[in-house]
Amino acid sequence: MMKQLLVVFLCAAAITVACAAATTQPSSTSFATSGPYAKAPALGIHIGTLPHGPVDAITDVAGVKVGQVTHIVGSGKLVPGVGPVRTGITAIIPRPDIWHHHLWAAAWPLNGNGEMTGTLWINESGWLETPIALTDTLSIGRVDDGIISWLINHNPQIGLKEDVPLPVAAEVNDDFLNDQQGRHNTAADAVVALDAAAGGPVAQGDVGAGTGAVAYAFHGGIGTASRVTAKEDGGYTVGVLVNINTFARREDFRVDGVPVGANITDLQPYQGKHSEGSIIIVVATDAPLLHQQLIDLAERAALGLARTGASSREGSGDIVIAFSTANVVPYASAQRTFQTTVMDRSYLNPVFVACIEATDEAIVNALLAAHSMTGRDGNTVFALPHDRLMRIMHRYGR
Repeated sequence: MMKQLLVVFLCAAAITVACAAATTQPSSTSFATSGPYAKAPALGIHIGTLPHGPVDAITDVAGVKVGQVTHIVGSGKLVPGVGPVRTGITAIIPRPDIWHHHLWAAAWPLNGNGEMTGTLWINESGWLETPIALTDTLSIGRVDDGIISWLINHNPQIGLKEDVPLPVAAEVNDDFLNDQQGRHNTAADAVVALDAAAGGPVAQGDVGAGTGAVAYAFHGGIGTASRVTAKEDGGYTVGVLVNINTFARREDFRVDGVPVGANITDLQPYQGKHSEGSIIIVVATDAPLLHQQLIDLAERAALGLARTGASSREGSGDIVIAFSTANVVPYASAQRTFQTTVMDRSYLNPVFVACIEATDEAIVNALLAAHSMTGRDGNTVFALPHDRLMRIMHRYGR
C-alpha cells in the first residue's frame, strides 16, 4: 500500500513553514511496507516476543499525541543561513493539560554529548510538566521558546499567578544534509507542531526532526513502535519514539540479530564530512512507575539501541526520557499530601522487556520509512533497500 505526503505551507511573519502530513493512514490491523508508515511487522519482521499495540506507535499509550513540522527547501551548494534546508520538529504531548496535571518522568543520558533542556528539573522533582519537542542542534533555543509560547497560549496565568515552565527540547546534529547555521526551526514552527499533535498513526523516517538524520550510514530519522505486556503481567503498553541520527558504522547494523549492515556495503553516504551523530529516545507507558523506576526503564531503552548494533560513541548524544501516564502529580495543590499508585518492583521485568523490544523496532522502522535524500553541497544518503533487507533476513532464517 503506497502512501503519499501532503506538504502544507503556512506563511507567518515572512516565514514559510512546511508541515508534512499524510493524506492516508494505515488501519489498526495493517501497516504499509514503504513510505512514512512502514513497519517491520508488515515485512514479516517481528522483533521480540510481545505483541504491538493497535498502531504500533508511542500513541498506543492512551493520551499521547505527536505532531510534526518538516522543512525540505532548496538544493545545491550550501549558503550558510539560507539553505538547502533538511530539518524539522517532532513534538510529543504526553497528556492534555500537562501543565496542571504533571506525570512521573525521568531523563537519563547514555552518552551526554548532546542536549535535552529541562531535564535537571525533571530529575530533581521526579515529574514532567511540559510537552517534549525534538529538533536540530542549533535550533534548540528557538524551539524551547516556542514550547513556552504554546504553554502560555493554553495557560495564560503562567508567569503571573502561576509558576514558569522549564520546557523539554532535545536535539540531533543534522548538518550532513542541512544548513544548521540557518536555524530554520523557529518558535512559530514549534507552536505549529504542537497544535498539530494527534493520536493514531505517526509518520516516520525523513519527517519532522528526523528529516536530515543519518543512521548506520543509511537515511535515519523518526521511528516508533509499541509493545503490550501479557494480561497476567498487567496488560501495560510501552510506546517508544526515536530520532535516530547515530551515523555510526554501517557494518554494526543488525535487524533482529541479523548482520544486515555487514551485508550491504555499498550505498554509502557521499560526499561530505559527517559527525558521530546522536539518538533521542522517548519512552511512554501506562504502567504506574515512579521516577526511579522510570530511570530504570530509560536504561533498558539503551539495550534496545544496542540490539541494533549501536555502541554509543564518544561523540554522540544518546539521551532517553521516560514518562508514565498512570498517575497525576497535582499542580499547586492545597493539600499537603497526595496519593499515587506504584508497581511493586518485583513485577517490572515484563515492562522492561516491552521497552527493549519497542526501542529496537522503532529504530528499524525509522530506517524502513526513510527515503534516499540529497541535501547541502550534494551530500547524499540512501534508503535501506527493502528487497535486499528481506533477502538477507531470509538467508539467516528469518
